[in-house]
Formats: sequence, C-alpha cells, structure tokens
Amino acid sequence: MRKPLPSTFIKPLAIRWNNWWREQTPSRQDRYAFMAPLAAVVLFLAAITTAFWYLKFEELDREQETVRRDVEYAQQRLRLRLVDKQEQLLRMARDVANRETSVAEFPVEAQALLNQSPEITGLSWLDGRGRVRASYASVGAAVVHWQGENLNHNTTKATLELSRDLLQPVYSQPIAYKHANAETLTQLELQVPIVNHGKFEGVILAEYSLDGLLRFAVPTEISNKYAVSLRDADNNVLAGQANKSRPRVTEVLPWLLKTNEYEVPITPVGYALALHAQTYRTSQGLIGSGMFWLVAVLSAMTAWMLIGTWRHTRRRVQAQQALVAETNFRRAMENSILTGMRAMDMKGRITYVNTAFCQMTGWREEELVGCEAPFPYWPDDDIPSLQLKLNQELQGDTTSSGFQVRVKRKDGLVFDARLYVSPLVDARGQQTGWMTSMTDITEPNRIREQLSAAHDRFTTVLEGLDASVSVAPLGSKELLFANKLYRQWFAPNTVGHLNLVAEAGLLRQMQLETTSDAANDDALDEDDGMAGFPTDGLTEVRSENAEIFVPELGKWLEVRSRYLNWVDGRLAQMVIATDITPRRNAEEQSQVQAERAQAASRLITMGEMASSVAHELNQPLTAINNYCSGMVSRIKANNLSEEDLLNALEKTAHQAQRAGQIIQRIRSFVKRSEPNRAPSDIATMVGEAVELAGIEMRRRQVRLTQVMADRLPKINVDPILIEQVLINLMKNAAESIDFAERPLQQRAVELKVLPRREEGQSVIEFTVTDTGRGVPPEVMERVFEAFYSTKPEGMGIGLNLCRSIVESHQGRLKAENLYNAQEITGCRFSFWIPAR
Repeated sequence: MRKPLPSTFIKPLAIRWNNWWREQTPSRQDRYAFMAPLAAVVLFLAAITTAFWYLKFEELDREQETVRRDVEYAQQRLRLRLVDKQEQLLRMARDVANRETSVAEFPVEAQALLNQSPEITGLSWLDGRGRVRASYASVGAAVVHWQGENLNHNTTKATLELSRDLLQPVYSQPIAYKHANAETLTQLELQVPIVNHGKFEGVILAEYSLDGLLRFAVPTEISNKYAVSLRDADNNVLAGQANKSRPRVTEVLPWLLKTNEYEVPITPVGYALALHAQTYRTSQGLIGSGMFWLVAVLSAMTAWMLIGTWRHTRRRVQAQQALVAETNFRRAMENSILTGMRAMDMKGRITYVNTAFCQMTGWREEELVGCEAPFPYWPDDDIPSLQLKLNQELQGDTTSSGFQVRVKRKDGLVFDARLYVSPLVDARGQQTGWMTSMTDITEPNRIREQLSAAHDRFTTVLEGLDASVSVAPLGSKELLFANKLYRQWFAPNTVGHLNLVAEAGLLRQMQLETTSDAANDDALDEDDGMAGFPTDGLTEVRSENAEIFVPELGKWLEVRSRYLNWVDGRLAQMVIATDITPRRNAEEQSQVQAERAQAASRLITMGEMASSVAHELNQPLTAINNYCSGMVSRIKANNLSEEDLLNALEKTAHQAQRAGQIIQRIRSFVKRSEPNRAPSDIATMVGEAVELAGIEMRRRQVRLTQVMADRLPKINVDPILIEQVLINLMKNAAESIDFAERPLQQRAVELKVLPRREEGQSVIEFTVTDTGRGVPPEVMERVFEAFYSTKPEGMGIGLNLCRSIVESHQGRLKAENLYNAQEITGCRFSFWIPAR
C-alpha cells in the first residue's frame, strides 16, 4: 500500500491563501466573508428549483403526449366520417350521371342523406355552368350564397372550376355566412363531380356545418375532456371553443412556455382546416407543493440573516467614511456655489472668502484675506458710500432684503451686485463676526430693463387696438385695466364692462333655451353665469363669444370674455369688444341676396317645367271645353235632362278645380316670401313636391316610386325651401334619365324618406335615386360649386342653392354614383335634416 501524499501540496496553498487574505482591506474581507455563505444558499436554492422544474417539465410532457394521442384519435374519427359521406356522395353522383336519379327524385335522396348526416346542412345539384338544377337544405340552414339559380360566391365558383379540372371530389376553403339572426356561421363545401363517359356534367355540392361536424364527428369523451375547436391556416377559431387561459406553444422557448394542447390537420380537407384541442384542467404541478415553498422560505431567511450581519458590520465602516465625506462635501459645496461668500471679524477685517467670491472680483484668496477697508474691489467713486454701509453693518444695522452696490474687478470692469449681511455665530452661540453673501445681478438688471421696455410696447399695442379691452375682478367694481378705445366708448369705470358681460350672458341664456332638452342640460352644466367660479388656479381657460347691439353707441359689438388669474392672484374677467357693424350689415345684405336667389331658382325651375305645366293644365281645360260644347249641343237639340246637366256641370267644376289647384301650387311655390321655419309635416311637404315634380316626370315618361316610413315626426323647417330642394333633385333625376336615353323599363326615380342616426343625433333622411348617366367622377367634388353645371344650358345655381338651404337647416347634402362593375348605372342624392 502506498503512503499518503505528504502535506507539501496543502501547506503552500494555505500559505498563499493567508497571504492573499491579509493583503485585502477590512471592507473587502467583510464582503468576501458575506458572499461565501450567501453564494452557498443561492446555489442550494437554484439546485432545488432546477430539480422541481425538471419534474414539472416531465409532467407537462406526459400531459402533452396524452393530448396528442386523443387529438389524433378524434381526427381519425372525423376523417372516417368525412370519407364515408364522400363515398355516399360519389354513389349519388354516379346515379345522376347514369340517369338513374332525376331532378324530381334528387330532393328525396338528398333528404334521406341529410337525415342520416346532421352535419350536412344542404345538398345541391349544379350543372357544368354552375346553375342549380335541384337542391335540398335542412331547416334553419344558412344557405345564402345563391341568387336566383346562379352561384354568388367566389369560393364556390373556384371550387367548382377545380373539381371540373381534376374530375375529383374537392373541399373548399371555410366560408363564413351571416345567419338571419346576425350570427356568423362557418361552412365547408364538398363538390363531387358528375362524370358521364369522361365528360364533366356538373357537381353534387354538399354543405357541411363546421359546428355540426365538430358536434357529431368528435367523440363525446374527447369534447368533454378538452376545449376542441376547428381552426383555419391562420389559427382563427371557425367552430367550437378555445381555452384562452394559457399561451400557445412557441418555437423560441418551448420548454418554458409548453402547454397541454395539440393541433392536427384534417386529412381529406387539407391544411386549410385543422383540429385543435386544449385541456380544461391545469395541473397545479410540483412548483406549488409545500416542500418547494418551505425550502424557498428557509433559504430566504438564511440569506436575510446573512445580509443583516453584513450590514451591521458595514455600518461601523460607513460611519467613519461619512465623517470624511461630510467634511470634503462641505468644502466642495462652498467652492462650487455661484454666490460669493465673505466673512469678517468684529472689526471689519476679511477672514474668509470662497472660490465664487474670488472669481467675481478677480482677486485671489491670499490677496483678500486680512484686508481692511477700503477693500481693493471697491470702485474709487463709491468708497465714501461703501464705507458708510460697512460702518452700519458693523453696528448691526442691516436689512434682510440686502442692498445693491457696484463692485470693481481686478481688471477694472465694474458690475452690479447685491449683498446680504447676517451675524456669524460659532458653535457656542457667540457672534464672532459678519457673514456676507454677494450675488451678481448684472444680468437680472438687464432683463428687468428689457421687461420694462416690453411692458411699454405692450401697453402701446393695447392702446392702439381697434377693439375695446377691459379687465375687472369678480365680485368687485374695481377696473384693473382699460385701453384707450374702452375709455372712449365707456366711462373709465366698470359700468360698461359689467353691461357687456350681462348682455352677453343673457344672449347665451336665450340661445340655450332654444336648443333641445338634452343639449340644454349639458350647456347649463357648463355655463353657470357668474356663480360658482373656482377659487384655485385655473387649469383650463374657456373663451365665450356673443354678438350684441349697444344702442348708446349705435354699434354691433362682438363680445369675447375670458377668465384669467390676475398678477396678484385674484380671479378676473377680461372682455374684448370688437366693432362688427360693417360685417353684420354685409351679412344682412347677403341673406337678402340669398333669399332672392332662392326665389329666382324656383322661378327658373318652373320656367324649365313650363311645357310640362302647360300640358298638365291643357287636360282639365280641354275637358272643360268638351263638357261645355257637349252641353251646348244637347241644349240646342233639346236633348238634355236636368240630371245630365247637373252631372256635366259637376264634372266641369271638378276639372276647373283641378286646374286651379295646379295653378295655386305653382303660385305658392314661386311666391317670394320670408323664410318661416315651423314644425312641418313631412308627408305634406313630400306630397306637394311630388305633385309638382310629377308633371315633369310624366312628360319625360319617368316612373316615380315613393318609400316613406310611418309615423315620421314633424321637423322644424321652412316647407317651401325643402320642397324646392326635393323638386330640384327629382327634376335633375328625370333630366339625367332622359339625357341617358334609358329604355322605358329603366326610366325610374325612387324617393325615400326614412329616419336614421347621424353624428350622434336623430335625423330624417331624404334620398332621390335615379337610373341616369350619373355625375362624372372627375367633377364629383365640384358639383355643388356655384355657377358650375354639367348640363350645357345649366346655370350652376340649383345644386348650390340646395346645399345652402340644407345646411341652413343644420343638415348635410351629398351625392354618389351607383356602379355595376365599372359602368355608372345611376346617381343618388341624399340629404338629412335634424329631427329636433
């Protein structure tokens, strides 16, 4: 047996360790002594956590394997069911190809198959062009992709073409439909080709409900155990349910974010449809066990005790270092401050100056310490006054606000400074001298002068304004500010200011009372007159405008008021009054011109419809002439009874009344009158407009269709102006159809009046739709411009006036073309008026 190795290897290591340890500072030795046990505790906790995590990972792996096995079993069941239904559809397709199944027998066989297969919602027999020859759907099925007898879905058409090219059964992409109850349903289509002697004759189209496919094809024990869903290639849930409690498996850290879920594509359909399952139950795992938390708590307590011991040791070292750092800090602070510090004894001799004082004066500390008055930084011209100030300081006659002096630098430059003097008291409470702080105020003085000049310029600008400006505090009759124009218009007091505020507030109150109840409540909550103003600082300033007439001045003034914090902290109100008399006169003149333009537009409209009106009036006048001629002839022949005479006279009177009504409506339409807004019945307005516009439409052989909602409320409008808009739009529609030379069956105009919501309020929408040539897209944005028209003989004021009328009633007017592919098939003009 060999002898054990001598200690020659251990002893040198121990010596080196001892030498290295003695070379370390005490603080570093304390740090190492603390780090060793702390590192051991951390490593122990890391080892326990790693072991528990490994066991947790193994458990998740077993759960994932179980999920994978169950999902593959469910996928196999689902695949077998789809293959079985596919075989049945292939047999049905062969029967159809062999003429063993007719169009009349197809629904019977389809019903039998649907009774056996609840996941199939419908069967259809399509010919080679995609036309439906026969179909059968279960009750409540969402079959909405047919239009007449033609296909109306791109996915169905693409699947039909693929089945025709391959002559094989083809599954489509999942298709989403809107059910009658607004529920979104997803279906899957299977198209089985009908092939007769190698010739494609159509397909048998089966529509699978993905919800039914999931319900009847997936085993119950799987659906009860997992959250099973059918998803597309983008992982969107098409049917079933998804458990969102955990994230999906990622490729970055699968061992960290691994979840018990699995997904597999459905073989007959392809990768466009996949079966996904995730367990409902989430295992607590080993991480939640008591043993793990017990070890973690014990390790944390051990680490906390070690940290406490180390902190107690370090506290003694830190106390020693703090004394040195405090001394160095105070010295550095004295040398880094920008305020110059000077200490004098009781006799006025300088005993201390800091770095800032030396930098200000340009003299070194050695040159200043020990100096007596006069000091070298005193200007020669100010020595008597500064000596007097120094004597007052030494006698204790000082002020807390300090005093301003001039200081001369060593290079001869003089600057302004402010000195603050206070007694210098030692640690025993006895005064040993005087401490003086000096601040360079050359720049503040320059800024103060600039502010004074800016104030003068600002005052000059306000005095030269062509608007009256006044400021007064709330709850007081003091006038804080008033410019020149205010003093010219009003006396130099707050009477004019308060009158402007009162009249503007009264005007706003009257405006609020004319609005709706809801808007009135909101506005009253925001505008509380002059009560309840905040006493703290204003965080948001709100400006209010009003236009009032001042009889004393004979002027219209636009009054703008605003609350602000005055320079002394009081809450004040500023009022700016601007003379807007020329603008109001211009607005009144513009309103008169607009009314004349509206009346002229109505006259132009009736002038354009003159031939139609003449034709319309010719019918009752001709009837009157015929009745009168007939009566004269029979009276001359003495072949007229009293009953026949009365009957002829009644018909003559009816035709005369009809002609009078046409003339009266035309007269009331073109009659110039002041705008008169009042609650108006919509049906009456529409009826009047339709009767006048119908004359033009009958002349142009245009059919008018009306769609009007029941129980429409009355709206506050001028009925003549709204009738003008409707007549203009319907006349333009008839002209557009006539210019487009549409055939008789396509010459139609539709008028709709329906309630709706627009911009958060209830409105009544009027829509005029025609089948004419529409508006060229390149001029759609200019169609409402004044004096712009798409008609060769048009004046370009009709649509512009229509928009002005609608907007004056707080409504909106718009136009849009109707398209069939790239072809314009008509135009739709619509406008809405607020219901209240």
